Amino acid sequence: MGGKIVEIGAEAFEAEVLSHDGPVAVDFYSTECPPCEALAPKFEALAELYAPQVKFVKIFRQGAREIAEKLGVRSSPTVLFFDRGSEVGKRLTGGIHRSALVQQLDPFVGPERAAAIKSSTPKSTTQCDVLVIGAGPAGLTAGIYTAQAMLNTVAVDLALGGGNVAITHQVSNFPGFAKPQPGWQLAHAMVEQAKEAGVHLRLASELTRVDLDRLEVEVDGHETIRAKRIIVATGSSPRLLGVPGEVEFRGHGVSYCATCDAKYYEGKHVVVIGGGNSAVEESLFISRFARKLTVVHQFAELQANKRAQEQAFADNKIEFVFRHEPRAFVASNGKWVDAVEVENLETRERRRIDCDGVFVFVGMRPNLDLFPDAFELDDWGYVKVDAEMRTSKPGVYAAGDVATKRFRQITTAVSDGTIASIAVARELESGAAPGACAST
Repeated sequence: MGGKIVEIGAEAFEAEVLSHDGPVAVDFYSTECPPCEALAPKFEALAELYAPQVKFVKIFRQGAREIAEKLGVRSSPTVLFFDRGSEVGKRLTGGIHRSALVQQLDPFVGPERAAAIKSSTPKSTTQCDVLVIGAGPAGLTAGIYTAQAMLNTVAVDLALGGGNVAITHQVSNFPGFAKPQPGWQLAHAMVEQAKEAGVHLRLASELTRVDLDRLEVEVDGHETIRAKRIIVATGSSPRLLGVPGEVEFRGHGVSYCATCDAKYYEGKHVVVIGGGNSAVEESLFISRFARKLTVVHQFAELQANKRAQEQAFADNKIEFVFRHEPRAFVASNGKWVDAVEVENLETRERRRIDCDGVFVFVGMRPNLDLFPDAFELDDWGYVKVDAEMRTSKPGVYAAGDVATKRFRQITTAVSDGTIASIAVARELESGAAPGACAST
């Protein structure tokens, strides 16, 4: 632990935090906690920069249950900020970014000191053989293969690793597991395997600069990583509706993958949002399990292909609510969605549809915000790749859901990561110049 950080127990909280005549940043952490591990080096580095004006304290949450419960701290890590005994600012929890910490710390030291800290923050450069951008199934698989091939591998991810798997309720179709696995548990196992293989992880980190031409990125504004090859595995994300409850209850009654989650709704009532090909075709799949489906669509007619429409209209389990849009996903117990609030677009009246869960199918988008105009894309905006996952950018590969492909599943992402990593290893071993896929 950094020398600027004080670790205390519950008995010292009053003296060290509440009675301190100045600002204090308090990290409630746990052991065997991946987000806590991701936070620790950031917390230590910032303690070196902001002390002594800000006091930095760590508390083992399970060893200070009474204090944690009194403060309403229910997860690890949780970082609280105090000034002269009163809590101030915004609480931070989960995969905490360095920039979020800085945003809370800067007001404690004032604009001039904050600017001086930023200008004096030590810069570092890391050289590696392979840089993987994205730590979902594709990126982690690629990292495991390249690290096991004795290639110095670094993987960077905005989140904590695992990609969409980490927020999937359960996974029952991944080889090697006879029983369904909680998504977070499978994701955690992948991350741990990558660590064991020797992948250097930068999780809950931000890419503040990306230069694919020079095969380098900047992480959290202070570390430049230069690589011989880059594998982009940033995945794709469902297009969000932007209604209350959607983000909060993702994986807790809000799903975007029928293949992943439909089987958990056997005998239940499901609401499906959307009316295009994906929504209708996935509704037909969900119908194999659910007792009842209510499809909510904003238009007066479905946009799906005629054959899918005919099958859906013929399915007596499926009913349709046209000219309506969702306005909120409701979880009465605060844990699992049990209703959808919808609005009639003609009358503006709102009503509640009770249900056991909701599937949203309004399209997906590749996560390419970091790479504007960097790649040749297909008609749907995904990265074009060749048989070895090379992109149009020399030395840069793409794997997983960010790349052109017909099916997007955990297993296909793992396959892409395998192909890309083997291709990278062989290219580096041969000493060949960075390759690119041929333009089509």
